[in-house]
Amino acid sequence: MIRSSLAIALTLALTACGTQPEAPPVAAPAPMEKPMEAPPVASAKTAEQSMSDVIAGSWRTPEFVARDGWRHPAESLAFFGVTPSSKVIEVTPGGGWYSEILAPLLKENGRYIAAIVDESSVESQNAKDYYAKANTALRDKFTAGADQFGAAEFVAFTNATPNFGDDGSADVVLTFRNVHNWMGAPAGAQVMFDGFFKVLKPGGVLGVVEHRANADVPAGDRSGYVSEAQVIGMAQAAGFVLEEKSEINANAADTKDHPNGVWTLPPVSRVPEGDDAAKYQAIGESDRMTLRFRKPTA
Repeated sequence: MIRSSLAIALTLALTACGTQPEAPPVAAPAPMEKPMEAPPVASAKTAEQSMSDVIAGSWRTPEFVARDGWRHPAESLAFFGVTPSSKVIEVTPGGGWYSEILAPLLKENGRYIAAIVDESSVESQNAKDYYAKANTALRDKFTAGADQFGAAEFVAFTNATPNFGDDGSADVVLTFRNVHNWMGAPAGAQVMFDGFFKVLKPGGVLGVVEHRANADVPAGDRSGYVSEAQVIGMAQAAGFVLEEKSEINANAADTKDHPNGVWTLPPVSRVPEGDDAAKYQAIGESDRMTLRFRKPTA
């Protein structure tokens, strides 16, 4: 279309020149008028448009889409500064709730890397089976949906000495509702934050969403909640600077005193027999902190 417009413009300009009277022989010939420049090529979709497109994608699992009202993917990813050209590492994506958004968003101009636990590195057979099943399911999801997910990548890490890629290679590292699991692991959660710091570029972003406790939780806590102060402390110990907090994923209705911890609430809904399941459904998903950390540039 642009080339056609340019051709028409050139033809009109040359025709107009041909109909002008000849210049007097004693005068210098008039310079030919500069042809009309073609309009600039339309730019790629804006990040906002691209985000809207992938969130509305038909490939997304219906059960996942039903959680959008609690998880606010567009607002959360915008808060973390994710763009279609970012190199993003998502740590332990689980069933791929965010993978179904991030991989399509990044497939053309960015990179999506799923950081998964190396099942061979865990000791108990139950854990090996769990991670093997989860990793296989996620790989199968990407293979079956290659048209949507593009060249999504994997990096396997160990909880004891996590390595997420080359030092200083990622723009953004994201973790959604994982910190409580790492705090209960033998190596603890601090090694994870140290690993995030190493893999991020100077100026890179660590985005954390986590179930929010009202106060610090003790070692061995099984509620699934963690305090903001605990998360911030580990990130700062790794070298990060807390840049901003958001209440995007807050839920004031969450009393955080449930019989089976955070898993009493949707979507897990592990409600004790005889208890009022409707009460927990009415609360909705957990109250969550949303924190953006920055790796200093110097």
